[in-house]
Amino acid sequence: MTVTVLIVDDHPSFRASARTLLESEGFDVVGEAADGGSAVEQTRALAPDLVLLDVQLPDIDGFEVASRVTHNDGGPAVILVSSRDAGDYGALVESSGARGFVAKDELSGPRIREMLGR
Repeated sequence: MTVTVLIVDDHPSFRASARTLLESEGFDVVGEAADGGSAVEQTRALAPDLVLLDVQLPDIDGFEVASRVTHNDGGPAVILVSSRDAGDYGALVESSGARGFVAKDELSGPRIREMLGR
């Protein structure tokens, strides 16, 4: 089963790199968003299996977006990403409803599949 993905990041170069990486690993990137508001809208419109979500966005931070799109296990899986280390965010990752966190420089298909349990 192919995992559909929405990539959310305010840097077009990261979105492009993540798309290339994930598609080469067999994921189906169904959309992209550059800010939190668009991420919430795109998640509702596209119903992806996974939202790859930057923590630092220009309008709504990734923790709040994750909280809005994950609801009672009926929403998509969310994996937060940042150029900063996971330790910088402490319990915010867990309390957001996200499945986990990956530093941008450690992003890989196998790491994502591991977090998804697939």
